[in-house]
Amino acid sequence: MKKSPANTKRTLRLTQLSVLVALLIIFGFTSIGYIKIGVIEITLNVIPVAVGAIVLGPYAGAICGAVFGLTSFWQAASGTSAFGAMLFQHSPVNTFILCFVPRLLVGLLTALIFKALMKPCKNNNSVPCAAASLACPLLNTLLFVGSFILLFMKTDIFTSLYSESAANNIAAFFIWFVGLNGLVEAISGFIISTAVAKALLIANKRMKL
Repeated sequence: MKKSPANTKRTLRLTQLSVLVALLIIFGFTSIGYIKIGVIEITLNVIPVAVGAIVLGPYAGAICGAVFGLTSFWQAASGTSAFGAMLFQHSPVNTFILCFVPRLLVGLLTALIFKALMKPCKNNNSVPCAAASLACPLLNTLLFVGSFILLFMKTDIFTSLYSESAANNIAAFFIWFVGLNGLVEAISGFIISTAVAKALLIANKRMKL
């Protein structure tokens, strides 16, 4: 019995989502998802999130973001991430919120940004794809750091980091905390995510997905 076009489309999209989720799990549980260049550590986790959000929509974007968040929490709970382990020891609940909620929102918001920009661009997805690919790592940094300040501002961890930064206000501390790593992650995520997402969008269009 032949599958209907709707079932075939659903199966192929589910397969693509499964591959992206698998990549996030591999990135989260191994060192593959992190590239170290001197003092710079680039995370690749935002790339599958951005690709899923752009190619498969808000639902898939939220799923990819949720998986990213869960693997981040696992790193904190298991001690794989030194910074995450410190946060976990202080408050497991707040650490879960910090790791999970911003990442889920990143996937959802990236997809919504892409959809909103596609309306005026009609069939030309170049600008929406590039904008959403850049928005994903930027949103990840913004929401994570903002949530960290909100959830841990009254802790010794925040006080220690704030003193180390020599910042005079929260805005200056935010810029210091994001640092060069955040900038490099945004650039690398933007370049790779745009290329991969555009390729998949073209492939899906040819397959009429």
